[in-house]
Amino acid sequence: MTAKRASTLLARQWQHGGWLSTLLCPLSALTAWAVARKRARYLDGSRPAYRAPVPVVVIGNVYVGGTGKTPMVIATVESLRARGYTPGVVSRGYGVKVGPHARVGTGALEAAHYGDEPALIARATGAPVSVHPRRALAAQALLQAHPEVDVIVSDDGLQHLALARDIEIVVQDERGVGNGRLLPAGPLREPASRLREVDAVVTNIGAPDGRPQDAAAGRPRQVRMWLEPGDARQIEGGGRRPLAAFAGQPRIAAAAGIGNPERFFATLRAAGIAPETTLALPDHHDYAESPFRALKADAILVTSKDAIKCPALGDVRLWEVPVRAGFSDPELFDWLAQALRQPAASGN
Repeated sequence: MTAKRASTLLARQWQHGGWLSTLLCPLSALTAWAVARKRARYLDGSRPAYRAPVPVVVIGNVYVGGTGKTPMVIATVESLRARGYTPGVVSRGYGVKVGPHARVGTGALEAAHYGDEPALIARATGAPVSVHPRRALAAQALLQAHPEVDVIVSDDGLQHLALARDIEIVVQDERGVGNGRLLPAGPLREPASRLREVDAVVTNIGAPDGRPQDAAAGRPRQVRMWLEPGDARQIEGGGRRPLAAFAGQPRIAAAAGIGNPERFFATLRAAGIAPETTLALPDHHDYAESPFRALKADAILVTSKDAIKCPALGDVRLWEVPVRAGFSDPELFDWLAQALRQPAASGN
């Protein structure tokens, strides 16, 4: 069996169950034991968590891989700033060897030194970003370098309990909790019951579905999110073009190295673009070598997460398609800003 077929089989089993998932259940029992033990040690105080002097918002997931956290982080930073806060961001810096000390930067950061998602967040928001696998160290370094920061947004880290938090927001997508089982029999990092303990669950539905706005009652707050594409930007040269200009054009390709590439391709199709070729790359693909040389295309549309790593390729066919998050709950960020004014808002 090829690696691709094995990956497809596992993804199908994770979503719907089956013989392989059932076979792996004993290992999932070990995962459940480890998760419960770790959580209990932080809850009873035997392992202390770092409590930052400013509120902390964790935006994470329980489903392994990408669900749309980065657009949610960007929207949260921008919305909190619009409401008078000075946010900063901490992140693991996936795929980057950071060393013993956190890296802190702003503006146009190198993805090779900070990670693709932190670099994208920094470029999109202008907020200071600190990366380290130990997010408590990242938070401490962020506040030391930028004492003006009065709220920390953690990019991922729901399971990183060494950083105390005031608000927990889970981002999931149309896959929900899959077959409901923990790794490796299923896709979950924590039991599905964890979703009842967080402050908000944001479901990335990809495109607006026309349903009425969400009601705000209850906890966790339930919100639908979708991604709205903007004008395309040529990576080599910086030209801009309305995304609609690619509709109906021949020799258009699309590529995505994100957790769920099909979501990007679906966004393009919803905008009236039907790529002749789609290239699904591994999440966090490093682009050390161009995967596009063999593509017979006049234009190649890529995500912002990919685009931030592609300038060195020098390929004039590459166009970034930025997206902005839209939400079914118009009061989501008013609620968040108000919750942050209450010390230890969620008691997490």
